[in-house]
Amino acid sequence: MIKFDVTSMFFDSKKVISATDRATRRVLSRFGAFVRRTAKTSIRKRKKISQPGSPPSSHTGLLKKFIYFGYDATRRAVVVGAMRFSRRGNGEAPGLLEHGGTTTLTDRRGKKKSAKYKARPFMGPAFEKENPKLPAMWKDSVY
Repeated sequence: MIKFDVTSMFFDSKKVISATDRATRRVLSRFGAFVRRTAKTSIRKRKKISQPGSPPSSHTGLLKKFIYFGYDATRRAVVVGAMRFSRRGNGEAPGLLEHGGTTTLTDRRGKKKSAKYKARPFMGPAFEKENPKLPAMWKDSVY
């Protein structure tokens, strides 16, 4: 007589969910690291101003230094981008560089001045460059 253990024929849903959560965190964290690296390498440290439409120049090195990524476990997503930082402005520099726009700057004497930025995207192109590699990262990621 053949004996079957029926419970061994079904998968354990807790193990499957745990394995997929672990794989998601691992794959998206790697992807975030790749996008971050690509964005940082696209920004050149130089005194010359970059052309609109090309990645910005980093005159002080702060822009490259403050690009981070983080995995958000509640949303199961990765966030990659530059932190807001400010010397004399209002901390909008990374967003203005990426998308362009107008802002008000205050000089050392307290005088306000309007400044217009042309877009010099660096995060969007980095994401687009790394995005085709994402499906291959999922291959054999759940085990």
